[in-house]
Amino acid sequence: MLNSQKIDDPLIIAGKEYSSRLIIGTGKYDSYQQNADALNAAGSEIITVAIRRVNVMDPDQENLVDFIDPKEVTFLPNTAGCFTGEDAVRTLRLAREAGGWNLVKLEVLGDQKTLYPNMPETFTAAELLLKDGFDVMVYCNDDPIACKTLEEMGCCAIMPLGAPIGSGLGIQNPVNIRLIIEGANVPVLVDAGVGTASDAALAMELGCDAIIMNTAIAAAKDPVRMATAMKHAVIAGREAYLSGRMAKKMYADPSSPLGGLI
Repeated sequence: MLNSQKIDDPLIIAGKEYSSRLIIGTGKYDSYQQNADALNAAGSEIITVAIRRVNVMDPDQENLVDFIDPKEVTFLPNTAGCFTGEDAVRTLRLAREAGGWNLVKLEVLGDQKTLYPNMPETFTAAELLLKDGFDVMVYCNDDPIACKTLEEMGCCAIMPLGAPIGSGLGIQNPVNIRLIIEGANVPVLVDAGVGTASDAALAMELGCDAIIMNTAIAAAKDPVRMATAMKHAVIAGREAYLSGRMAKKMYADPSSPLGGLI
């Protein structure tokens, strides 16, 4: 029988409790309506908002908040497209002034080809944002030492990549992800690289607290159906992690006992 205490253990980020462990984004959808439909199908309670790309401020243009209510869903301002710590900090300060958002996703990219995190700039930006009183969820390399450093600085969630952003390659380094999880005292979320439901399930089976994804849903031929698949994959992966999988063995082990055979 499963441990009900573990199953019911909530996801808590910056002091707020969430029941869904799937966070989706707002990029690459055909429309804000499709984005809202995918959000409903996913059952997500947090949605990332790329401040530089998604309209949440100009009332004269079609606006995300006309389709997704920030009073019902936590908006997570994101610094997607920032390649320096200075740009990232400026973007999030403007976001807080415009929408009052204090929980933010820090993402400082190294180059256009890989979109890997620039970790020195990430450390600098995180320090400035934390001093400003932000609750910082941080996108980073799958490096256990760097992740622990960010946690010790005060980041409220650590988000190592599974694979390059938008690649759909899945979890490329499960060993490091597991090491990060084992050493963390704050939520660990795989951010980037998930391509399909089995990738999401694997990340959760490793012990991730949640997953952030955008392209895997938005770029699917049927984004709403994929959002539903991801919802179930995250739940299944979490249940499998909590249940404790069987040990892997080199040789066969019969399901039925061999003793007492006729």
